[in-house]
Order: sequence, then structure tokens, then C-alpha cells
Amino acid sequence: MARTAAALHILVKHKEQADDIIQQLKKGAKFQSLAKKYSTCPSGKKGGDLGEFKKGQMVPAFDKAAFTGEILTPLLVKTKFGWHVIKVLYRT
Repeated sequence: MARTAAALHILVKHKEQADDIIQQLKKGAKFQSLAKKYSTCPSGKKGGDLGEFKKGQMVPAFDKAAFTGEILTPLLVKTKFGWHVIKVLYRT
């Protein structure tokens, strides 16, 4: 089982906005550009890059998505912080 993962994410307050971001990604928009434009997380300035993190380091719903979701496919996750569009880059 993977012990670490690396991911990009975009944090927004409303599901509608997160859905819209996923649609833009499907049409070819660049994840990093959308993160800089929309994300309310400080990581947005870095294109949504969270770097590498260990299992259990993130809030449970985010952690589960990062360690079980498809790699390189945008995922939608709700946490206490809002709606996350997550793109898992790799797991080790």
C-alpha cells in the first residue's frame, strides 16, 4: 500500500464552482492556471501544488481520495474546508 502521495488541488467554497473547474479541465484547461485563478488555499499561488505528503497527514476525506482515487484524473472531495478538486500526481 502507498505510504506517500503527491497532489495538486484547487479549494473552493461551492460545489458548483468545483464542478465548473472540472469541466474546464476536461476541455483542456491547465490545472495550475485554474488553481492560481480560483483556489482559496495558499497553495493556489504555487499552482495548487501540495508536494509529497504521508498517509494520514491530510484530513480524512482528502487522504482517502489521494490514496485510493485515480492518478492524474481530477477528483472532487468535500471537507470541512470546502470543495477540493484534486489531481494525484503519483504514489510511492
